[in-house]
Amino acid sequence: MKQLAIAVGMTLLTLTANQCLAQTQPAPEVTKASAAAHNVQKVNINTATLDQLDAIPGLGKKKAQAVLDYIAENGPIKDQAQLTQVKGIGDKLAAKIGPYLSY
Repeated sequence: MKQLAIAVGMTLLTLTANQCLAQTQPAPEVTKASAAAHNVQKVNINTATLDQLDAIPGLGKKKAQAVLDYIAENGPIKDQAQLTQVKGIGDKLAAKIGPYLSY
């Protein structure tokens, strides 16, 4: 009985250790070159709907709404630098979503 308990314990330890040690691959970063290679359809940020902006990977509904609010208050966004003035969008996110946008 004691040997069975030890065997079951070792099996469980081995299974959980394998799951803990499993390495995951980070998502590939989208660049202008990779976006072009995958024929990503660009969205005009100034004419896009909430749903179109929400569909851009990394943006989400709240930030998409913030973009629309910014455009309503300040007029069209002319470039990626101006996009960083939108609440919640910094340089890193602007660079990430840039390949999906036209201005």
